[in-house]
Amino acid sequence: MSGSKNHIAVIDYGMGNLHSVSKALEHVCVNAQVSITSDPIVVAGADRVVFPGVGAIGDCMTEIQRLKIGEVLNQAIIDKPVLAVCVGMQALLQHSEESNGVDCLGILPGKVKLFESTMLDSSDERLKVPHMGWNNVEQSIDHPLWHGIEKNSPFYFVHSFYATIDNNPYVAAHCQYGVTFAAALSHRNVFAVQFHPEKSANNGLQLLRNFTRWTV
Repeated sequence: MSGSKNHIAVIDYGMGNLHSVSKALEHVCVNAQVSITSDPIVVAGADRVVFPGVGAIGDCMTEIQRLKIGEVLNQAIIDKPVLAVCVGMQALLQHSEESNGVDCLGILPGKVKLFESTMLDSSDERLKVPHMGWNNVEQSIDHPLWHGIEKNSPFYFVHSFYATIDNNPYVAAHCQYGVTFAAALSHRNVFAVQFHPEKSANNGLQLLRNFTRWTV
């Protein structure tokens, strides 16, 4: 990190829940300098990078490509911790069914699919799409971002599309909602989550706190 500071760049491409994430980071790390930015120079100078995302992946990828965010992320991943959230996680993968099919950044292997409207729960009740609310997350690897968080802890989700886990060596946690899907992915300096840590009460704040302390 740069001296005694903890500078966290939250990438702004017009599609993220930027202020909620930023406020949560400031809450868990009072000495952090949190910058909401699309400037590659600011991102390059930061100690950590957060890549959030909400909305349709087609719109997200249009802005990501326009601002060359993929290049910014690839450079950041080389030497600093990167946390991707929700659609930010999906954008790291290879392809999404959303928006009539969209190629994503391909930084991590995997595809994104739509939850089927015919899914049933254990009582044969139809599951609602989007998947919205609390659901237990089963950790599948040890990782610094899981420190202090019990396995099978609840986190808050809002999504209609999910990351498949088939043949994906980087699944850090999975979740069940009609199908088993990737709730978190991890590879080298990247940790990505489908849930919203900033909306996930103490468990989410602990994960963000762990991110502010994670060294690579």
